[in-house]
Amino acid sequence: MIDINLIRTNPEKVKENIKKKFQDHKLHLVDEVLEWDKKIRQLKQEGDDLRSKRNSLSSQIGALMKSNKKAEADEIKAQVVKNNERILVIEKETAELDAKIKQNMMSIPNIIADDVPIGEDDSKNVQEQTFLEAKVPDFEIPYHTEILEKLGGIDVDSARKTSGQGFYYLTGDIARLHSAILAYARDFMIGKGFTYVIPPFMIHGSVVQGVMSFEEMGNMMYKIEGEDLYLIGTSEHSMIGRFMDTIIPEDKLPITLTSYSPCFRKEKGAHGIEERGIYRIHQFEKQEMIVICKPEDSEEWYKKMWNYTVELFVSMEIPVRTLVCCSGDLADLKYRSLDVEAWSPRQKKYFEVGSCSNLTDAQARRLGIRYKTDKGNQFAHTLNNTVVAPPRMLIAFVENHLQADGSVRIPKVLWPYMGGTKVIKVI
Repeated sequence: MIDINLIRTNPEKVKENIKKKFQDHKLHLVDEVLEWDKKIRQLKQEGDDLRSKRNSLSSQIGALMKSNKKAEADEIKAQVVKNNERILVIEKETAELDAKIKQNMMSIPNIIADDVPIGEDDSKNVQEQTFLEAKVPDFEIPYHTEILEKLGGIDVDSARKTSGQGFYYLTGDIARLHSAILAYARDFMIGKGFTYVIPPFMIHGSVVQGVMSFEEMGNMMYKIEGEDLYLIGTSEHSMIGRFMDTIIPEDKLPITLTSYSPCFRKEKGAHGIEERGIYRIHQFEKQEMIVICKPEDSEEWYKKMWNYTVELFVSMEIPVRTLVCCSGDLADLKYRSLDVEAWSPRQKKYFEVGSCSNLTDAQARRLGIRYKTDKGNQFAHTLNNTVVAPPRMLIAFVENHLQADGSVRIPKVLWPYMGGTKVIKVI
């Protein structure tokens, strides 16, 4: 959520930002906020005048009663009652307008960075860098579920019977590899100075509305029937929600956290949910990183965070590239975002395995996350980034480390997490 003062002082900048995100249907929201905000200030001024007059009239009543001028005192009492009735009407109208403004403000997108590429969708995202050489072996690489099945590592058919489409069982060494990658990612981030956290996997609706846009909420979140609880789509949700309505001492910033959680997503409207495989699924696990910092530090942390993900993948000998997200591919709360994509030698192209985002103070305004300074309380900046999400990581992993005999090689950094296993063999 942006600062309403920006709309008051520079509504054209806000409208231009909406156009850059190809959301012209939201332009009217800015004009409505301006209109309602002006009306609220008029109402508040009228209310202040009435309260001041009421205080003056009340003092007159006492004086008149002491002078036995009851009739005159009754006339003034009637005026006080009338003023009080109008004040109640003003307070009700103000509250209604405040709610309408908040609704609009929650839908107006955050101001994006000046250097964000302008484009309607992810096809206009811009490649920034590549890391490690993207190779294609001289033998055929099967679809990833075929590789995993031959290794005795996945059972999609049983999961379809127990849970439906978009679920899977991992078994044997592949299940162990999945856990090994998460454990390695956890220790990797702890080594970078981040504090490890396991958060709640369900959160209240007020937190959901604070961490994401209404559109994302409807497309992603599973709601617990009959309760004000939602299953998290990523640990970022509960991690940022932890600081809701909090004033953080300035010397405690930055707060750097890395979290593990299962993630649950509807994937409503997503392409590929009915396809075989584990690229787009309803349930998966993830290691995440979260930073809460002062505004002047957020861009530096943004660069550090995506570089950590790149470093992690390179350490596991998986070629990756970074892709700058264009304006139309940014969720409403994001100032800028960068995707990390891993190389698929089977498809001979890269695919997304993580995303790093700087949300400036958009989440902090929604959730009331501030930090204390000598000049008063200020809104913090929040950032989040995927360390690793093993389902997609497993695809990249088995394709890039597949050997001609169908076995999968384990990079050295994972040997301690795999009990010394260096190769997963075909069963």
